[in-house]
Amino acid sequence: MSGIGMSDSGSAPARAAGEALREEGTLASVEIGQTVTISVVGGEGALRQHFLDMGVIPGAQITLEKYAPMGDPMEFSIHGYQLTLRIADARKIRVTTEACPVPAGVASGRHKSIGHPGLGEDGLPDKVDVRTSDHSHPVPEGEVLRFALAGNQNCGKTTLFNQLTGSNQHVGNFPGVTVDRKSGAIKGHPDTDVTDLPGIYSLSPYSPEELVSRQYILEEQPNAIINIVDATNIERNLYLTMQLMELDKPMVLALNMMDEVQGNGGTIDVNLMEDMLGIPVVPISAVKGEGVDELVRHAIHVARYQELPGRQDFCDPSDHGGAVHRCLHAIMHLIEDHAVRANIPVRFAASKLVEGDAHVREALALDKNELDAVEHIVHQMEEERGLDRAAAIADMRFSFIEKIVSAAVVKPHASRELERSRKIDRVLTGKYTAIPMFVLIMGAVFFLTFNVVGLALQNLVAAGVDALTAAADAGLTAAGVNPVLHSLVIGGIFNAIGTVLPIAPIIVTMFFFLSLLEDTGYMARVAFFMDKLLRKIGLSGRSIVPMLVGFGCTVPAVMSARTLPSERDRKLTIALTPFMSCTTKLTIYGYFSAAFFPGKGGLVMLCLYLTGIVVGVLVALITHKTIDKAEAVPFVMELPNYRLPSAKSVLMLMWEKTKDFLHRAFTVVFAAAVVVWFLQYFTPALTVAKDAHESILAAIATWIAPIFSPLGFADWRVTTALIAGFMAKEIVVATLSVLFGSTAQLLAALTPLSVVSLLVFCLLYTPCVAAIAAIRHELGGRWALGIVAFQCGIAYLVALLVHVVGALLGFA
Repeated sequence: MSGIGMSDSGSAPARAAGEALREEGTLASVEIGQTVTISVVGGEGALRQHFLDMGVIPGAQITLEKYAPMGDPMEFSIHGYQLTLRIADARKIRVTTEACPVPAGVASGRHKSIGHPGLGEDGLPDKVDVRTSDHSHPVPEGEVLRFALAGNQNCGKTTLFNQLTGSNQHVGNFPGVTVDRKSGAIKGHPDTDVTDLPGIYSLSPYSPEELVSRQYILEEQPNAIINIVDATNIERNLYLTMQLMELDKPMVLALNMMDEVQGNGGTIDVNLMEDMLGIPVVPISAVKGEGVDELVRHAIHVARYQELPGRQDFCDPSDHGGAVHRCLHAIMHLIEDHAVRANIPVRFAASKLVEGDAHVREALALDKNELDAVEHIVHQMEEERGLDRAAAIADMRFSFIEKIVSAAVVKPHASRELERSRKIDRVLTGKYTAIPMFVLIMGAVFFLTFNVVGLALQNLVAAGVDALTAAADAGLTAAGVNPVLHSLVIGGIFNAIGTVLPIAPIIVTMFFFLSLLEDTGYMARVAFFMDKLLRKIGLSGRSIVPMLVGFGCTVPAVMSARTLPSERDRKLTIALTPFMSCTTKLTIYGYFSAAFFPGKGGLVMLCLYLTGIVVGVLVALITHKTIDKAEAVPFVMELPNYRLPSAKSVLMLMWEKTKDFLHRAFTVVFAAAVVVWFLQYFTPALTVAKDAHESILAAIATWIAPIFSPLGFADWRVTTALIAGFMAKEIVVATLSVLFGSTAQLLAALTPLSVVSLLVFCLLYTPCVAAIAAIRHELGGRWALGIVAFQCGIAYLVALLVHVVGALLGFA
């Protein structure tokens, strides 16, 4: 551990920022490189349960690896993986320097050599010790077998899903939530359907993703569960496996990354693990596609014949007097009839009642006497066990996991992947290098997206759309089509196509780079070292990426916010992304700078970008201090090793995002394009407008224009351009050029001060219709309309402030 501990991310004693928050006797008081034993886990509610689910339990040994460059959060090593905690949360966990006894073989991590099947080999027993449900029958041939694919984050689940389904997948949302729902048929098995559940660590309702996964399995009743486990981090991953087994569904375990385990000198006795768990266990390498066919064969078998897990009871009656064992079985007998009526597996219901799960308690509908009886049983268990209810259940599961690991796993040497990650982190998350490297990497992503790769593709698509539009225009003219229909097709439909399609290459390129950074494990590190900064405005470090992407294009920024762990963070982040000035607004800045501030365009643009950032931060800060005082979600996160991303997964993600954007955006953009065309083409008397100033749009703009008088630009032509800019910001310049005719007329109509006010308004007012479509997709119509109104209101107030202050200072 000392290798990481001596990195330039911190040194003992830690930096002043960390020391000020330290408290003796807690996890926050540990020195870098020091290993301690957890004695008491504080906190309450869902956060405390999340601590326990992540393995932060009494008796566990934990080592402080380093501090984030800004002094907070902290990075620890526990159960063989890297865990991040904020200092404030670490202070809730009491520790001792006394070591707890560790099961034989676990401490050293070495056992006798174990032979096990190679990847893709059918080395599994012909029959696993499974159960067959008394109430289930084999699923008839031809009936679709539905599978739930579940696993921890960063375990290779997406890669396995792509290997299973190939291009046979479709993307949607789980009912009532905006969490991605991907599903598709297994290649070669059209009568199957695999649903890729969100990456989760447990079935406790800590996050929307965990609740979605649990509800899907309980309510949608898939025929079987495919549980993918990272074999290089097996202790951490098996915790979810045990909870999934309690759901009493046919299940198969996929041991992923077995090639890494073998390559680093480790082995796993797959047959013994299979016997201990009572479910089929298949070693695979999802990236290489090895063992996947064998996994499919076992999954279809258990699903077809409804073979249930051979065991659900993970208690050892001889441990600690059997208190947890007696508690669970007593509650199971008490609630069995309620569990049957609620269609909840009785073992799962009992363990969740002990943990204090409100969702399960409500679903069981126990009467007061029964609830009192449950509490008495739990209280007795706590007295005997010496642990509180939630900690006792977590300890029971991890104790069983330790027995499996002790018996069936030869832990590998320090893996090449871990050593490589440590070396990379010394640069990418170092105390003095993290921020500069982040700026450099994101700068490269932006440059390649908006100036090289994305720009070239965008120009190519735009040229294709222009050529298609010209051909359609010529064809309609030659055919003598009615002028109104001609205008609708060219000015309405093709205008919508020209608005949406050129954005698609930017989406593709941006998500290509973002998925590379995400799959390598770098984005988790970005959230780690940016967390302290963003927490000041009520967000977690994970929000930094969508906000930065907003400087390129608001659409992918909104779409990338989907990865945030809480609904509150998603909403606040999406509401802030439009304040980050997107690249299409550069056309507006450049147009006015050339006309009114020649030679000072760079300074004007810098001031505008800084204004957007400052206003966004102030809005978030005011919101956090007044309307929404809730703190950002706790930063309890696993830091994965750096890995090379799967080319197939990256390409599939790009295709999904592009398809999703085109499908969602076109519906809104087409409607907006037709409306704008109608307003521009007809007069208020519904006759064809001979000139732009006769149109309905001009009439509306003339009526609205006086509202902008306090801002210094009450010209109907400017208002018309702003309304048209709702379609796309580059349309503002095109509209102004047509309506004013020349730069001289523009100079005569506006003053430098009014132009500054106008630029600020353009910086902050409503994002384009494609961005609104993305917001509507993520948050719903009310939020989309609310953000439009909110942005316009903020833009008006800030532009008014700029104009008033400028006038008071004597600027014209």
